[in-house]
Amino acid sequence: MEDWAEIRRLPRVEGVPIKVIARRLGVARNTVRAALAPDRPPKYERALRGSVVDPFEPQVRALLAQWPRMPAPVIAQRIGWPYSLSPLKKRLTVIRPEYVGIDPVDRVVYEPGQFTHCDLWFPAPVIPVGAGQERVLPVLVMTLAFSRFLTARMIPSRQAVDILSGTWLLIDGVGRVTKTLVWDRESAIEGTGRVSAPAAAFAGTPATQIRLAPPRDPEYRGIVERANGYFETSFLPGQRFISPADFNSQLPE
Repeated sequence: MEDWAEIRRLPRVEGVPIKVIARRLGVARNTVRAALAPDRPPKYERALRGSVVDPFEPQVRALLAQWPRMPAPVIAQRIGWPYSLSPLKKRLTVIRPEYVGIDPVDRVVYEPGQFTHCDLWFPAPVIPVGAGQERVLPVLVMTLAFSRFLTARMIPSRQAVDILSGTWLLIDGVGRVTKTLVWDRESAIEGTGRVSAPAAAFAGTPATQIRLAPPRDPEYRGIVERANGYFETSFLPGQRFISPADFNSQLPE
């Protein structure tokens, strides 16, 4: 699914020719053409298989807890790794950031049209939803990283169908989509350490990509966190809402 999304993104966003995409991704040109033809994602699903790293991961994590920057060859020696280093290095790329910590002098520079930061904000007021019921509903918040342009919408739930539908509506309101949508590790967007299949399928349609924010790195998400704080202090106080539609009608104001 990620390959399908990437194939659709490369020619539309970066202008990469079909033969270059085929060579870069290691697929046939006809495979690239087939991915570009339909607007819907492929339905084929490959059965998940375990990795040779899985039995060794507890030992790896125990080492990283004491020595977060221990090189992969040293880790392989300590745990008696019997295979090629490649799968071990891939797993270390995923789990090492959990132990290395945050760089206090890290700086991120954004270019126009490059990133949109996305998040779910849960405002405190309960909202009437009909039939005498009230709910605390999530608000999808999207902030363009370069311009800090802010857009948001209350959605029915944090399920993938509602998050992605809301994302589509907000993108449509802006009239353009950035090259990358940055998400925190929301369960509907992340699936077992990578972008979930519904999210990847969504990304391929407008030819963008979804990037998961690094774990335990609040500075990376500072842009959208500040947006959430703005809503808390400058939008909610003194407001009254009679329905989700009423909430969404007051947001643009």
